[in-house]
Amino acid sequence: MTFLEYIMLALLGISIALFFISIFLKDPYKEIREEIDQISIQQIQELYQIKQKLKVLEEELLVADDSFQPPFSVNSTPPPIEKREVHEIIKNQVVLLTQQGLSVDQIARQSSLSTQEVKAIQTEMKYRGQGYE
Repeated sequence: MTFLEYIMLALLGISIALFFISIFLKDPYKEIREEIDQISIQQIQELYQIKQKLKVLEEELLVADDSFQPPFSVNSTPPPIEKREVHEIIKNQVVLLTQQGLSVDQIARQSSLSTQEVKAIQTEMKYRGQGYE
């Protein structure tokens, strides 16, 4: 045998040895992939649960809104408007809608407030220095 044949056999032996070693080596990224998959599944499940809870809350709010609206006859006078505390989030919504150029009636419909309450909030915010014009 010649020197070249020895080199070829040695290279063939090394390649076979490396092939068998690669089969038995553990994939270093396998655990990371499994963890990412597990986290993704958990996030999807949590998002689904949150959506279900939100759906239930929205349904409860719709039912609650319907039950709080007293039936008025056309000839009856509206009940006197009592002074109620309006939440800051609603006040901020009124300011944002005013900045968008909506009318007082449109804002009242969207925020479930009376026109008097909308005007009072606009005046209050104007005096607080949160101008919307």
